[in-house]
Amino acid sequence: MKLHRRSQWLSIDSLINLLLGAFLVAFPRDLVSFLGIPQPESGFYPGILGAVLFGIGVALWMEKGTDGAGGGGLGLGGAVVINLCAALMLAAWLLFGGLSLPARGSGLLWGIVAVLIAVSLAEIGCIRRTLSRSNDE
Repeated sequence: MKLHRRSQWLSIDSLINLLLGAFLVAFPRDLVSFLGIPQPESGFYPGILGAVLFGIGVALWMEKGTDGAGGGGLGLGGAVVINLCAALMLAAWLLFGGLSLPARGSGLLWGIVAVLIAVSLAEIGCIRRTLSRSNDE
């Protein structure tokens, strides 16, 4: 596949994920009701899914600028974006979402936030070391 065509498809896919992700993060209940699609009790799960899709959209946008020689996939940079989008949305729900969770549920979800951030920081460190080594050569 030509690089130009690859970039076009990644752009299209990225925009779809970004728009769907933003829609799910906002989760307009009136529009959902108007469309007649099933509504969850809260926007918690659509928000988390929206954040992950938004992160995938950003990662795809980042990938479109590469030559694709890495064998496919989005790489560590894309993984960082996806993980941080999910962690930030989950933290926002925990802080501002008005969820009434027992301590064990809240603890588990905060643990997931911490793991996602810790993994992202480790991945950023790996990316920085790799870039530093390639600049030294």
